[in-house]
Amino acid sequence: MKDLVLLVADKNCQYALKGALERPEALGIRPIKFEFRVHPGRDGGSRKTGPDVLALERRRFRHGLLIFDFEGCGSDLPDAIPLEKQLDERLKNYWNNNAKAIAIEPELDIWIWGSDNAVEASIEWPPGKGVREWLREQGFEFDANEKPTRPKEALEAALRVPNLPRSSALYQHIASRIGLLHCKDAAFIRLRNQLLAWFPK
Repeated sequence: MKDLVLLVADKNCQYALKGALERPEALGIRPIKFEFRVHPGRDGGSRKTGPDVLALERRRFRHGLLIFDFEGCGSDLPDAIPLEKQLDERLKNYWNNNAKAIAIEPELDIWIWGSDNAVEASIEWPPGKGVREWLREQGFEFDANEKPTRPKEALEAALRVPNLPRSSALYQHIASRIGLLHCKDAAFIRLRNQLLAWFPK
């Protein structure tokens, strides 16, 4: 029986998490054996049928994670927390306390903005003006954690400077370089805390 199965909404999320999970020491956990499943219904499908799809993996894995973007999932709830609670209750029917739902607000791309150095090196940003300074000049706003309030659009805009495509490999490359212990994003903290509880060193 393997340690963890992750049901995610798309390949970008899969590769970003793969980049992080392949660095267990950076997460503060022991090395684990994990596999991914990608929900064909993306964010909305993950919200609607994710717990049922994940239930099919119960006999092969000790733990399960359901991860998708809150934005685009079609929930009429005000934020991610009550939605996660609803999904966690559904997951308990199959997994007891061995599965968890994580809804990322607003979307996965917020995790990419953990470190200018990692982003700039990964997207081949030209020397000189930093990427955040450039984004501010383009009219992008930032939150209290100095992350773009429209993270996906900010990444797409930044990628146009070196003329690079937004790809799953890029997400993995950035996630393999950014600091993971000091990320202040609430959804990432919930994810890391759950991994720490399940897979302590």
